[in-house]
Amino acid sequence: MKKDDEQYLNSAQLSTLLKQGAMSRRNVLKMLSAGAVMSTGIIGFPDLALADSVPVKGGKMRAAMSNASATDTLDPAKANNSADYARQFLFYNALMEIDDTLVATPALASSIHSDDGITWQVKLRQGVTFHNGKNLVADDVVWSLLRHQDPAVASNVFSLAQQFKSITAVNAQEVAIVLSGANFDLPLMLALPAFLIIPAKTTDFTKGIGTGPFTCQTFVPGMHTIGVRNPNYWKPGLPHLDEIELLGVTDQAARVNGLLSGDLHICSAINPGYAKQLEASGGRCKILESKSGMYTDLIIRTDIAPGNNADFVMAMKYLQPREMMVKTALQGYGTVANDTPVPPWHPLYNAELKPRPIDLDKARFHLKKAGMQGAKVEVITTTTLDGAIEGGLMMQNIAQQAGLNINLRRVPYEGYWSAHWMKDPIGYGSINPRPTLDLSFSQFYLSNSANNESKWHNPQFDQLVVAARGVQDPTKRKQMYDDMQKLIYDDCGTLIPMFVSSLDGYSNKVQGLKSWPAGMMMGYRFSENVWLSA
Repeated sequence: MKKDDEQYLNSAQLSTLLKQGAMSRRNVLKMLSAGAVMSTGIIGFPDLALADSVPVKGGKMRAAMSNASATDTLDPAKANNSADYARQFLFYNALMEIDDTLVATPALASSIHSDDGITWQVKLRQGVTFHNGKNLVADDVVWSLLRHQDPAVASNVFSLAQQFKSITAVNAQEVAIVLSGANFDLPLMLALPAFLIIPAKTTDFTKGIGTGPFTCQTFVPGMHTIGVRNPNYWKPGLPHLDEIELLGVTDQAARVNGLLSGDLHICSAINPGYAKQLEASGGRCKILESKSGMYTDLIIRTDIAPGNNADFVMAMKYLQPREMMVKTALQGYGTVANDTPVPPWHPLYNAELKPRPIDLDKARFHLKKAGMQGAKVEVITTTTLDGAIEGGLMMQNIAQQAGLNINLRRVPYEGYWSAHWMKDPIGYGSINPRPTLDLSFSQFYLSNSANNESKWHNPQFDQLVVAARGVQDPTKRKQMYDDMQKLIYDDCGTLIPMFVSSLDGYSNKVQGLKSWPAGMMMGYRFSENVWLSA
Protein backbone atom coordinates (compact mmCIF):
# COMPACT_ATOMS: atom_id res chain seq x y z
CA MET A 1 0.00 0.00 0.00
CA LYS A 2 1.43 3.40 -0.98
CA LYS A 3 1.58 6.08 1.67
CA ASP A 4 -0.55 8.44 -0.43
CA ASP A 5 -3.31 5.83 -0.64
CA GLU A 6 -3.87 5.75 3.12
CA GLN A 7 -6.03 8.89 3.13
CA TYR A 8 -8.54 7.32 0.75
CA LEU A 9 -9.28 4.19 2.79
CA ASN A 10 -12.83 3.76 4.00
CA SER A 11 -13.97 1.84 7.06
CA ALA A 12 -14.51 -1.47 5.28
CA GLN A 13 -11.11 -1.30 3.61
CA LEU A 14 -9.38 -0.55 6.91
CA SER A 15 -11.14 -3.46 8.60
CA THR A 16 -10.16 -5.78 5.76
CA LEU A 17 -6.52 -4.74 5.91
CA LEU A 18 -6.45 -5.22 9.67
CA LYS A 19 -7.91 -8.71 9.40
CA GLN A 20 -5.39 -9.59 6.70
CA GLY A 21 -2.56 -8.35 8.86
CA ALA A 22 -1.58 -5.78 6.27
CA MET A 23 -1.70 -2.94 8.77
CA SER A 24 -0.64 -2.88 12.38
CA ARG A 25 -2.59 -1.19 15.14
CA ARG A 26 0.29 1.27 15.48
CA ASN A 27 -0.07 2.37 11.86
CA VAL A 28 -3.81 2.84 12.26
CA LEU A 29 -3.26 5.00 15.33
CA LYS A 30 -0.77 7.12 13.39
CA MET A 31 -3.30 7.55 10.58
CA LEU A 32 -6.02 8.57 13.00
CA SER A 33 -3.83 11.04 14.82
CA ALA A 34 -2.85 12.58 11.50
CA GLY A 35 -6.46 12.84 10.34
CA ALA A 36 -5.79 10.50 7.44
CA VAL A 37 -9.28 9.02 7.52
CA MET A 38 -11.16 12.27 8.00
CA SER A 39 -11.80 12.68 4.29
CA THR A 40 -13.74 9.39 4.29
CA GLY A 41 -16.31 10.80 6.67
CA ILE A 42 -15.28 8.38 9.41
CA ILE A 43 -15.00 10.43 12.57
CA GLY A 44 -14.67 7.44 14.93
CA PHE A 45 -13.12 4.62 12.94
CA PRO A 46 -14.86 1.40 14.11
CA ASP A 47 -13.94 1.03 17.74
CA LEU A 48 -10.21 0.83 18.23
CA ALA A 49 -10.90 -2.24 20.34
CA LEU A 50 -11.27 -3.91 16.95
CA ALA A 51 -7.59 -3.31 16.34
CA ASP A 52 -6.81 -4.92 19.69
CA SER A 53 -9.01 -7.91 18.83
CA VAL A 54 -7.31 -8.55 15.49
CA PRO A 55 -4.54 -11.11 16.08
CA VAL A 56 -0.98 -9.92 15.64
CA LYS A 57 1.42 -12.35 14.03
CA GLY A 58 4.83 -13.12 15.44
CA GLY A 59 6.58 -12.63 18.74
CA LYS A 60 7.81 -14.87 21.51
CA MET A 61 5.77 -15.56 24.62
CA ARG A 62 7.08 -16.79 27.96
CA ALA A 63 4.54 -18.70 30.03
CA ALA A 64 4.93 -20.30 33.45
CA MET A 65 3.04 -23.26 34.86
CA SER A 66 2.94 -24.14 38.55
CA ASN A 67 4.07 -27.75 38.07
CA ALA A 68 7.64 -28.82 37.38
CA SER A 69 9.59 -31.96 38.21
CA ALA A 70 11.94 -34.54 36.76
CA THR A 71 8.85 -36.56 35.79
CA ASP A 72 7.66 -33.92 33.30
CA THR A 73 6.66 -35.78 30.17
CA LEU A 74 5.68 -35.49 26.53
CA ASP A 75 3.98 -38.90 26.66
CA PRO A 76 0.20 -38.35 26.69
CA ALA A 77 -0.28 -41.59 28.62
CA LYS A 78 1.80 -40.31 31.54
CA ALA A 79 0.47 -36.74 31.80
CA ASN A 80 -1.09 -36.04 35.20
CA ASN A 81 -0.97 -32.29 35.84
CA SER A 82 -1.75 -28.97 34.19
CA ALA A 83 1.84 -28.36 33.05
CA ASP A 84 1.95 -31.71 31.25
CA TYR A 85 -1.37 -30.95 29.57
CA ALA A 86 -0.35 -27.44 28.46
CA ARG A 87 3.01 -28.70 27.24
CA GLN A 88 1.53 -31.53 25.24
CA PHE A 89 -1.11 -29.33 23.62
CA LEU A 90 1.79 -27.36 22.14
CA PHE A 91 2.76 -30.35 20.04
CA TYR A 92 -0.22 -32.68 19.71
CA ASN A 93 -3.90 -32.66 18.79
CA ALA A 94 -6.73 -35.00 19.73
CA LEU A 95 -9.49 -36.33 17.54
CA MET A 96 -11.90 -33.96 19.29
CA GLU A 97 -11.64 -30.68 21.22
CA ILE A 98 -13.74 -29.24 24.02
CA ASP A 99 -14.99 -25.72 23.35
CA ASP A 100 -15.82 -23.01 25.87
CA THR A 101 -19.32 -24.42 26.36
CA LEU A 102 -18.03 -27.94 27.14
CA VAL A 103 -19.19 -29.26 23.75
CA ALA A 104 -17.00 -31.71 21.83
CA THR A 105 -16.05 -30.36 18.40
CA PRO A 106 -14.08 -32.11 15.61
CA ALA A 107 -10.30 -31.65 15.57
CA LEU A 108 -8.21 -34.33 13.83
CA ALA A 109 -11.50 -36.11 13.25
CA SER A 110 -13.61 -34.42 10.61
CA SER A 111 -16.66 -36.29 11.89
CA ILE A 112 -17.68 -38.90 14.46
CA HIS A 113 -20.98 -40.80 14.47
CA SER A 114 -22.80 -43.64 16.21
CA ASP A 115 -26.40 -44.82 16.20
CA ASP A 116 -26.19 -47.06 19.26
CA GLY A 117 -23.32 -45.60 21.32
CA ILE A 118 -21.30 -48.80 20.77
CA THR A 119 -20.10 -48.76 17.16
CA TRP A 120 -18.51 -45.46 16.12
CA GLN A 121 -17.36 -44.24 12.73
CA VAL A 122 -14.53 -41.73 12.84
CA LYS A 123 -13.45 -39.96 9.67
CA LEU A 124 -10.12 -38.16 9.73
CA ARG A 125 -9.37 -34.67 8.53
CA GLN A 126 -7.46 -34.81 5.26
CA GLY A 127 -4.20 -33.03 4.56
CA VAL A 128 -2.89 -33.16 8.13
CA THR A 129 0.82 -33.86 8.57
CA PHE A 130 3.00 -34.60 11.56
CA HIS A 131 6.00 -32.43 12.34
CA ASN A 132 8.28 -34.97 10.64
CA GLY A 133 6.31 -34.66 7.38
CA LYS A 134 4.39 -37.91 7.74
CA ASN A 135 0.71 -37.81 6.78
CA LEU A 136 -1.88 -38.51 9.47
CA VAL A 137 -3.59 -41.84 8.75
CA ALA A 138 -5.89 -44.24 10.55
CA ASP A 139 -3.04 -46.45 11.81
CA ASP A 140 -1.78 -43.51 13.89
CA VAL A 141 -5.14 -43.23 15.62
CA VAL A 142 -5.35 -46.97 16.25
CA TRP A 143 -1.89 -46.97 17.82
CA SER A 144 -2.49 -43.83 19.86
CA LEU A 145 -5.69 -45.13 21.45
CA LEU A 146 -4.95 -48.82 21.92
CA ARG A 147 -1.57 -48.29 23.61
CA HIS A 148 -3.44 -47.20 26.74
CA GLN A 149 -4.69 -50.79 27.17
CA ASP A 150 -1.15 -52.14 27.50
CA PRO A 151 -0.29 -52.55 31.21
CA ALA A 152 3.37 -51.99 30.36
CA VAL A 153 2.56 -48.45 29.21
CA ALA A 154 1.15 -47.69 32.69
CA SER A 155 -1.29 -45.19 31.22
CA ASN A 156 -3.19 -42.88 33.51
CA VAL A 157 -6.34 -43.72 31.55
CA PHE A 158 -5.84 -47.48 31.57
CA SER A 159 -9.31 -48.08 33.05
CA LEU A 160 -10.99 -45.74 30.55
CA ALA A 161 -9.26 -47.48 27.66
CA GLN A 162 -10.81 -50.80 28.68
CA GLN A 163 -13.99 -49.49 27.05
CA PHE A 164 -12.35 -50.01 23.66
CA LYS A 165 -13.39 -53.48 22.51
CA SER A 166 -11.73 -52.94 19.16
CA ILE A 167 -10.23 -50.12 17.13
CA THR A 168 -9.48 -50.79 13.48
CA ALA A 169 -8.47 -48.88 10.38
CA VAL A 170 -11.27 -49.12 7.81
CA ASN A 171 -9.06 -47.30 5.33
CA ALA A 172 -6.38 -44.61 5.52
CA GLN A 173 -8.89 -41.93 6.50
CA GLU A 174 -11.45 -43.81 8.57
CA VAL A 175 -11.37 -45.60 11.93
CA ALA A 176 -13.99 -47.93 13.42
CA ILE A 177 -14.26 -47.94 17.22
CA VAL A 178 -16.34 -50.61 18.92
CA LEU A 179 -16.95 -50.20 22.64
CA SER A 180 -17.63 -52.91 25.19
CA GLY A 181 -20.80 -51.04 26.11
CA ALA A 182 -22.70 -47.98 24.95
CA ASN A 183 -21.11 -44.63 25.81
CA PHE A 184 -22.57 -41.55 24.18
CA ASP A 185 -19.90 -39.43 25.90
CA LEU A 186 -17.15 -40.93 23.73
CA PRO A 187 -16.58 -37.72 21.69
CA LEU A 188 -15.83 -35.83 24.91
CA MET A 189 -13.64 -38.66 26.16
CA LEU A 190 -11.58 -38.55 22.96
CA ALA A 191 -10.82 -34.87 23.67
CA LEU A 192 -8.90 -35.72 26.85
CA PRO A 193 -5.16 -34.90 26.88
CA ALA A 194 -4.35 -38.58 27.36
CA PHE A 195 -5.86 -39.41 23.98
CA LEU A 196 -3.73 -37.01 21.96
CA ILE A 197 -2.65 -38.52 18.65
CA ILE A 198 0.96 -39.53 17.97
CA PRO A 199 2.58 -41.30 15.00
CA ALA A 200 2.13 -45.08 14.97
CA LYS A 201 4.82 -47.08 16.79
CA THR A 202 6.08 -44.05 18.72
CA THR A 203 8.06 -45.03 21.82
CA ASP A 204 10.45 -42.07 22.04
CA PHE A 205 8.66 -38.99 23.38
CA THR A 206 11.62 -36.64 23.75
CA LYS A 207 10.93 -34.87 20.44
CA GLY A 208 7.19 -34.31 20.79
CA ILE A 209 6.36 -35.30 17.21
CA GLY A 210 2.71 -34.50 16.66
CA THR A 211 0.36 -32.48 14.48
CA GLY A 212 0.11 -29.54 16.90
CA PRO A 213 0.58 -25.78 16.49
CA PHE A 214 4.24 -25.81 17.56
CA THR A 215 7.21 -28.06 16.91
CA CYS A 216 9.47 -29.02 19.77
CA GLN A 217 12.79 -27.22 19.81
CA THR A 218 13.74 -27.90 23.43
CA PHE A 219 12.36 -30.07 26.22
CA VAL A 220 14.13 -30.21 29.58
CA PRO A 221 12.03 -31.93 32.27
CA GLY A 222 11.67 -29.84 35.39
CA MET A 223 12.93 -26.75 33.57
CA HIS A 224 11.40 -25.54 30.34
CA THR A 225 10.02 -26.36 26.92
CA ILE A 226 10.41 -24.28 23.76
CA GLY A 227 8.09 -24.62 20.79
CA VAL A 228 8.38 -22.84 17.45
CA ARG A 229 5.46 -22.16 15.13
CA ASN A 230 4.45 -25.07 12.92
CA PRO A 231 4.24 -23.53 9.42
CA ASN A 232 2.14 -26.47 8.23
CA TYR A 233 -0.45 -26.41 11.00
CA TRP A 234 -3.82 -27.60 9.75
CA LYS A 235 -5.80 -24.78 11.41
CA PRO A 236 -5.70 -21.77 9.05
CA GLY A 237 -4.06 -18.71 10.58
CA LEU A 238 -2.90 -20.46 13.75
CA PRO A 239 -0.87 -20.21 15.83
CA HIS A 240 -0.25 -16.48 16.07
CA LEU A 241 3.05 -16.65 17.95
CA ASP A 242 6.40 -17.47 16.37
CA GLU A 243 7.70 -19.06 19.53
CA ILE A 244 6.57 -19.97 23.01
CA GLU A 245 8.64 -20.93 26.03
CA LEU A 246 6.83 -22.86 28.74
CA LEU A 247 8.57 -22.81 32.08
CA GLY A 248 7.91 -24.77 35.23
CA VAL A 249 7.91 -22.31 38.14
CA THR A 250 6.57 -23.92 41.30
CA ASP A 251 7.15 -20.85 43.48
CA GLN A 252 4.10 -18.63 43.14
CA ALA A 253 5.90 -15.46 44.24
CA ALA A 254 8.41 -16.02 41.46
CA ARG A 255 5.61 -16.39 38.90
CA VAL A 256 3.93 -13.20 40.07
CA ASN A 257 7.21 -11.25 40.19
CA GLY A 258 7.98 -12.49 36.69
CA LEU A 259 4.69 -11.05 35.48
CA LEU A 260 5.17 -7.73 37.23
CA SER A 261 8.72 -7.36 35.90
CA GLY A 262 7.73 -8.25 32.35
CA ASP A 263 9.86 -11.40 32.25
CA LEU A 264 6.71 -13.50 31.91
CA HIS A 265 3.63 -12.88 29.80
CA ILE A 266 1.24 -15.34 31.41
CA CYS A 267 1.21 -17.82 34.27
CA SER A 268 -1.18 -20.31 35.80
CA ALA A 269 -2.41 -21.06 39.31
CA ILE A 270 -2.46 -17.64 40.93
CA ASN A 271 -3.84 -17.67 44.44
CA PRO A 272 -6.37 -15.04 45.53
CA GLY A 273 -3.86 -13.04 47.54
CA TYR A 274 -1.52 -12.63 44.62
CA ALA A 275 -4.51 -12.01 42.36
CA LYS A 276 -5.25 -8.86 44.35
CA GLN A 277 -1.63 -7.78 43.95
CA LEU A 278 -1.76 -8.21 40.18
CA GLU A 279 -5.07 -6.38 39.95
CA ALA A 280 -3.44 -3.45 41.73
CA SER A 281 -0.62 -3.22 39.18
CA GLY A 282 -2.09 -0.21 37.42
CA GLY A 283 -3.34 -2.20 34.45
CA ARG A 284 0.02 -3.79 33.62
CA CYS A 285 -1.24 -7.21 34.69
CA LYS A 286 -4.68 -8.79 34.80
CA ILE A 287 -6.44 -11.83 36.21
CA LEU A 288 -8.54 -14.29 34.22
CA GLU A 289 -11.05 -16.11 36.45
CA SER A 290 -12.71 -19.26 35.15
CA LYS A 291 -15.40 -21.00 37.18
CA SER A 292 -14.84 -24.70 36.83
CA GLY A 293 -15.07 -28.08 38.47
CA MET A 294 -11.46 -27.96 39.66
CA TYR A 295 -11.10 -28.98 43.28
CA THR A 296 -8.65 -29.51 46.12
CA ASP A 297 -9.46 -32.72 47.97
CA LEU A 298 -8.46 -34.47 51.17
CA ILE A 299 -7.71 -38.09 50.30
CA ILE A 300 -8.23 -40.69 53.01
CA ARG A 301 -7.20 -44.10 51.78
CA THR A 302 -9.90 -46.58 52.69
CA ASP A 303 -7.72 -49.68 52.19
CA ILE A 304 -5.38 -48.97 55.12
CA ALA A 305 -5.66 -47.55 58.64
CA PRO A 306 -7.09 -45.24 59.77
CA GLY A 307 -9.25 -44.76 56.67
CA ASN A 308 -10.37 -48.38 56.56
CA ASN A 309 -12.64 -47.46 59.47
CA ALA A 310 -15.78 -45.86 58.04
CA ASP A 311 -16.49 -43.97 61.26
CA PHE A 312 -13.11 -42.24 61.13
CA VAL A 313 -13.83 -41.12 57.55
CA MET A 314 -17.24 -39.81 58.56
CA ALA A 315 -15.73 -37.90 61.51
CA MET A 316 -13.31 -36.20 59.12
CA LYS A 317 -16.22 -35.15 56.91
CA TYR A 318 -17.70 -33.24 59.88
CA LEU A 319 -14.38 -31.47 60.49
CA GLN A 320 -14.06 -29.77 57.09
CA PRO A 321 -13.99 -25.92 57.22
CA ARG A 322 -15.74 -25.61 53.88
CA GLU A 323 -17.10 -22.06 54.03
CA MET A 324 -14.01 -20.74 55.81
CA MET A 325 -11.78 -22.21 53.10
CA VAL A 326 -13.76 -20.44 50.38
CA LYS A 327 -13.97 -17.12 52.24
CA THR A 328 -10.40 -16.97 53.59
CA ALA A 329 -8.11 -19.31 51.66
CA LEU A 330 -9.78 -18.52 48.32
CA GLN A 331 -11.03 -15.03 49.19
CA GLY A 332 -14.30 -15.85 47.51
CA TYR A 333 -12.80 -17.32 44.33
CA GLY A 334 -14.50 -20.68 44.84
CA THR A 335 -17.64 -22.59 45.77
CA VAL A 336 -18.50 -24.76 48.79
CA ALA A 337 -18.61 -28.47 47.88
CA ASN A 338 -20.37 -31.47 49.37
CA ASP A 339 -17.59 -34.11 49.00
CA THR A 340 -18.71 -35.12 45.50
CA PRO A 341 -16.87 -33.97 42.35
CA VAL A 342 -20.04 -32.41 40.92
CA PRO A 343 -20.25 -28.59 41.21
CA PRO A 344 -23.61 -27.01 42.15
CA TRP A 345 -24.06 -25.43 38.72
CA HIS A 346 -23.82 -28.80 36.92
CA PRO A 347 -27.17 -29.99 35.47
CA LEU A 348 -26.64 -33.43 37.04
CA TYR A 349 -25.85 -32.08 40.53
CA ASN A 350 -27.73 -33.82 43.35
CA ALA A 351 -29.05 -30.82 45.27
CA GLU A 352 -30.37 -33.03 48.08
CA LEU A 353 -26.81 -33.73 49.26
CA LYS A 354 -26.08 -30.67 51.38
CA PRO A 355 -22.48 -29.80 52.29
CA ARG A 356 -21.86 -31.11 55.80
CA PRO A 357 -21.29 -28.30 58.31
CA ILE A 358 -18.65 -28.43 61.02
CA ASP A 359 -20.26 -30.55 63.75
CA LEU A 360 -18.04 -31.34 66.74
CA ASP A 361 -20.63 -33.53 68.41
CA LYS A 362 -21.05 -35.77 65.39
CA ALA A 363 -17.30 -35.85 64.86
CA ARG A 364 -16.77 -36.94 68.49
CA PHE A 365 -19.49 -39.59 68.10
CA HIS A 366 -17.82 -41.17 65.07
CA LEU A 367 -14.32 -40.88 66.54
CA LYS A 368 -15.52 -42.71 69.64
CA LYS A 369 -17.11 -45.47 67.50
CA ALA A 370 -13.83 -45.75 65.62
CA GLY A 371 -11.90 -45.97 68.90
CA MET A 372 -9.84 -42.91 67.93
CA GLN A 373 -10.63 -40.30 70.56
CA GLY A 374 -7.32 -38.70 71.50
CA ALA A 375 -5.58 -40.41 68.57
CA LYS A 376 -2.85 -38.81 66.48
CA VAL A 377 -2.93 -38.80 62.67
CA GLU A 378 -0.71 -37.22 60.05
CA VAL A 379 -1.98 -35.30 57.04
CA ILE A 380 0.44 -34.60 54.17
CA THR A 381 0.30 -31.48 52.03
CA THR A 382 2.48 -29.24 49.91
CA THR A 383 2.50 -25.85 48.25
CA THR A 384 0.62 -25.07 44.99
CA LEU A 385 -2.47 -27.03 46.08
CA ASP A 386 -5.09 -24.29 46.32
CA GLY A 387 -6.22 -23.81 49.91
CA ALA A 388 -4.70 -27.08 51.14
CA ILE A 389 -2.29 -25.63 53.68
CA GLU A 390 -4.77 -23.04 54.96
CA GLY A 391 -7.58 -25.59 55.05
CA GLY A 392 -5.34 -28.13 56.74
CA LEU A 393 -4.42 -25.69 59.50
CA MET A 394 -8.08 -24.82 60.05
CA MET A 395 -9.00 -28.50 60.17
CA GLN A 396 -6.16 -29.13 62.63
CA ASN A 397 -7.58 -26.57 65.08
CA ILE A 398 -11.15 -27.81 64.69
CA ALA A 399 -10.15 -31.46 65.10
CA GLN A 400 -8.36 -30.71 68.36
CA GLN A 401 -11.66 -29.52 69.81
CA ALA A 402 -13.22 -32.85 68.80
CA GLY A 403 -10.45 -34.87 70.43
CA LEU A 404 -8.35 -35.70 67.38
CA ASN A 405 -4.72 -34.59 67.09
CA ILE A 406 -3.74 -33.85 63.52
CA ASN A 407 -0.14 -33.25 62.51
CA LEU A 408 -0.12 -31.31 59.24
CA ARG A 409 3.19 -32.14 57.56
CA ARG A 410 4.30 -30.07 54.61
CA VAL A 411 6.60 -31.79 52.15
CA PRO A 412 8.51 -30.35 49.17
CA TYR A 413 6.55 -30.02 45.97
CA GLU A 414 9.29 -31.77 44.00
CA GLY A 415 8.18 -35.36 43.63
CA TYR A 416 4.87 -34.84 45.46
CA TRP A 417 2.73 -36.46 42.78
CA SER A 418 4.99 -39.49 42.43
CA ALA A 419 5.93 -39.99 46.08
CA HIS A 420 2.88 -38.84 48.05
CA TRP A 421 -0.31 -38.47 45.97
CA MET A 422 -2.52 -41.53 46.62
CA LYS A 423 0.32 -43.16 48.59
CA ASP A 424 0.02 -41.51 52.02
CA PRO A 425 -2.75 -42.72 54.36
CA ILE A 426 -4.11 -39.14 54.46
CA GLY A 427 -3.05 -36.32 52.17
CA TYR A 428 -4.24 -33.55 49.89
CA GLY A 429 -4.66 -33.70 46.14
CA SER A 430 -5.84 -31.43 43.36
CA ILE A 431 -7.95 -32.47 40.38
CA ASN A 432 -8.48 -30.48 37.21
CA PRO A 433 -12.02 -30.42 35.78
CA ARG A 434 -13.28 -33.14 33.48
CA PRO A 435 -15.84 -32.41 30.74
CA THR A 436 -18.25 -35.17 31.80
CA LEU A 437 -19.22 -36.86 35.05
CA ASP A 438 -18.47 -40.22 33.49
CA LEU A 439 -14.86 -39.19 32.96
CA SER A 440 -14.55 -37.87 36.50
CA PHE A 441 -16.18 -40.92 38.06
CA SER A 442 -14.31 -43.38 35.83
CA GLN A 443 -10.88 -41.90 36.47
CA PHE A 444 -11.06 -41.21 40.19
CA TYR A 445 -13.75 -43.48 41.69
CA LEU A 446 -14.04 -46.73 39.74
CA SER A 447 -12.61 -49.65 41.69
CA ASN A 448 -10.16 -50.66 38.96
CA SER A 449 -8.95 -47.15 38.10
CA ALA A 450 -5.25 -46.45 38.59
CA ASN A 451 -6.23 -43.00 39.86
CA ASN A 452 -8.88 -44.15 42.34
CA GLU A 453 -7.54 -41.71 44.91
CA SER A 454 -8.93 -43.20 48.13
CA LYS A 455 -8.82 -46.83 46.89
CA TRP A 456 -12.58 -46.88 47.31
CA HIS A 457 -14.40 -50.03 46.19
CA ASN A 458 -18.16 -50.00 45.73
CA PRO A 459 -19.64 -52.59 43.32
CA GLN A 460 -22.96 -50.76 43.08
CA PHE A 461 -21.19 -47.56 42.06
CA ASP A 462 -19.10 -49.43 39.48
CA GLN A 463 -22.22 -50.93 37.92
CA LEU A 464 -24.02 -47.58 37.77
CA VAL A 465 -21.07 -45.84 36.07
CA VAL A 466 -21.01 -48.39 33.26
CA ALA A 467 -24.78 -48.50 32.87
CA ALA A 468 -25.22 -44.72 32.74
CA ARG A 469 -22.94 -44.42 29.72
CA GLY A 470 -25.55 -45.98 27.47
CA VAL A 471 -28.55 -44.04 28.78
CA GLN A 472 -29.92 -41.20 26.68
CA ASP A 473 -33.18 -40.57 28.53
CA PRO A 474 -32.43 -37.41 30.59
CA THR A 475 -34.70 -38.30 33.52
CA LYS A 476 -33.28 -41.78 33.94
CA ARG A 477 -29.75 -40.50 33.47
CA LYS A 478 -30.25 -37.83 36.15
CA GLN A 479 -31.53 -40.41 38.64
CA MET A 480 -28.55 -42.68 38.04
CA TYR A 481 -26.07 -39.87 38.60
CA ASP A 482 -27.98 -38.78 41.71
CA ASP A 483 -27.58 -42.30 43.06
CA MET A 484 -23.85 -42.35 42.29
CA GLN A 485 -23.31 -39.05 44.05
CA LYS A 486 -25.20 -40.37 47.10
CA LEU A 487 -22.85 -43.36 47.29
CA ILE A 488 -19.81 -41.07 47.14
CA TYR A 489 -21.32 -38.70 49.70
CA ASP A 490 -22.06 -41.48 52.21
CA ASP A 491 -19.18 -43.87 51.76
CA CYS A 492 -16.14 -42.56 49.86
CA GLY A 493 -12.84 -41.53 51.43
CA THR A 494 -12.25 -38.68 48.96
CA LEU A 495 -13.37 -35.47 50.71
CA ILE A 496 -14.02 -32.39 48.55
CA PRO A 497 -14.63 -29.28 50.68
CA MET A 498 -14.59 -26.72 47.86
CA PHE A 499 -14.35 -26.04 44.16
CA VAL A 500 -11.59 -23.68 43.11
CA SER A 501 -11.94 -20.99 40.47
CA SER A 502 -9.07 -21.08 38.04
CA LEU A 503 -7.04 -17.85 38.23
CA ASP A 504 -4.48 -17.13 35.52
CA GLY A 505 -2.34 -14.01 35.58
CA TYR A 506 -1.31 -12.27 32.40
CA SER A 507 0.32 -9.15 31.00
CA ASN A 508 -1.83 -6.51 29.31
CA LYS A 509 0.14 -7.35 26.16
CA VAL A 510 -1.54 -10.74 25.96
CA GLN A 511 -4.64 -10.83 23.77
CA GLY A 512 -7.09 -13.58 22.88
CA LEU A 513 -7.58 -15.05 26.35
CA LYS A 514 -11.03 -16.06 27.54
CA SER A 515 -12.58 -18.10 30.33
CA TRP A 516 -12.75 -21.82 29.67
CA PRO A 517 -14.59 -24.18 32.02
CA ALA A 518 -12.63 -27.22 30.81
CA GLY A 519 -9.52 -26.08 32.66
CA MET A 520 -7.02 -23.34 33.35
CA MET A 521 -5.24 -21.49 30.55
CA MET A 522 -8.17 -21.92 28.15
CA GLY A 523 -8.47 -25.63 28.75
CA TYR A 524 -4.63 -25.88 28.48
CA ARG A 525 -4.81 -24.80 24.80
CA PHE A 526 -4.01 -21.12 25.26
CA SER A 527 -0.82 -21.38 23.20
CA GLU A 528 -2.51 -21.60 19.81
CA ASN A 529 -5.12 -18.95 20.57
CA VAL A 530 -3.24 -16.02 22.11
CA TRP A 531 -1.05 -13.29 20.67
CA LEU A 532 0.99 -10.32 21.84
CA SER A 533 -0.27 -6.84 21.05
CA ALA A 534 1.93 -4.74 18.81
